Amino acid sequence: MATLTAQTSLEQFQLSTLTPSSPSRSPTQTSEIAVLSTNNIASGETVIQELKPVDGGVAAWTVLITAFVFEAVLWGFPISFGVFEEYYSTIPEFKDSSSKIALIGTLAQGLSYLGAPFSASVAKRFPRYQRQQIWAGWPLCILGLVCGSFTTTVNGLIITQGIMYGVGFVTLYYPIISMVDEWWVARKGMAFGIIASAAGASGTVMPLIINALLKKYGYKTTLRAISVAMVILTGPLIFALKGRLTHSERSTMTRTNWSFVRKPLFWVYCSSTLIQGLGFFFPAVYLPSYAADIGLSSTQGALILAAMAIAQVLGQFVFGYLSDKHLPVSSLAIICSFMAMIATFGLWGVAKSLGLLLTFSIIFGFFAYGFATMRVGMGRAVSDDPSGVVATFAILVFLQGVGNVLVGPISAGLLEKTVRIDAYGINIYRSLVIFTGACMSLSAVVIVLWFLLPKKVREVQFGASPSRN
Repeated sequence: MATLTAQTSLEQFQLSTLTPSSPSRSPTQTSEIAVLSTNNIASGETVIQELKPVDGGVAAWTVLITAFVFEAVLWGFPISFGVFEEYYSTIPEFKDSSSKIALIGTLAQGLSYLGAPFSASVAKRFPRYQRQQIWAGWPLCILGLVCGSFTTTVNGLIITQGIMYGVGFVTLYYPIISMVDEWWVARKGMAFGIIASAAGASGTVMPLIINALLKKYGYKTTLRAISVAMVILTGPLIFALKGRLTHSERSTMTRTNWSFVRKPLFWVYCSSTLIQGLGFFFPAVYLPSYAADIGLSSTQGALILAAMAIAQVLGQFVFGYLSDKHLPVSSLAIICSFMAMIATFGLWGVAKSLGLLLTFSIIFGFFAYGFATMRVGMGRAVSDDPSGVVATFAILVFLQGVGNVLVGPISAGLLEKTVRIDAYGINIYRSLVIFTGACMSLSAVVIVLWFLLPKKVREVQFGASPSRN
């Protein structure tokens, strides 16, 4: 058969992505046709390659489930660092460096957030090498734990369990996100919500497993055991991670359309995400301590975090699903932030019992974590070009991560010195509770203020599209 007829990049892109704005075909029911380019146009003959369907089918679900496992196992580990922090603080040889122990977890998580734009740019710019990027980051995560198991100093753990692991995770994560982005189009919000909920799913069991291992075997054996488990659980799945598009189609998508940065609405979403991120991480960090200070046991403290993790899974799935139903993403984000604010001011600050703390953790976990799934919808609201989805996603992850890095410095300035059970926030956490609630509130207010502008101003002067916002 003769070689293939050339098509324009725009035609190839539309055929390969089937964006939701193309109602003539259902991407969940039919496969798509990719027409590959060639130099021999004169023959008039074409060879077509049928691509597998988006938004469903065995291949799409395989990639999504694989991404879920990677998120649950590899991201579930650093967000469970609180268990390690408590253990490390009890080791006599780490006593002189106890003030630096928190830096291990801060770097492992912070680098994963702050390195997002760079890793996403590499994955987008060199799509042919996304599998190689995964193979570069995955061993670095494993080696970080193995090397950490041989170190006897906090500084050594900072380099291994902190920096090596954080760099490794962010390196492998965005090639996976890019692959998921190719397979899920109309149901992208739901897909990304499922991935985000993986951390909550693992958060219900991983801290308990780690805690049991540390108590019985110590940190060296625990780190080695976890590294082996990671190899077994995720290593074989790397071969299941495959992009959907051909190399020629991917080459048309390597350039990201950055026009969204000129839209004020994008910066509204950035500001809202940054502010929300500044208060977002405190409950997960300080709820166990709060529980202990009002007389609850460590088991009850762990139960509170487990309840928040379960609520996180539900919230991220629900809001991811809702964002696909063409509901205004701004309205969903406002609801998430305001409900988190109400829970913080109305429940956490006055909580003196297990029941109130559980209620707070469930409501906060459902809505505050649900806010994170708005990243995809926010990207859609500011850009009609699917090439910008991963870029906006990474930028918003970075901005939320700023709050993760600043948890230590901010809390150091907000925590009081004494506990008073009859006081709001039992006194020691009063300013922390108020700061968290204020961040949730301001996150919503920023978006509300945008909508208080006259409609014509938003549409004409700023080029906004209120129907999608």
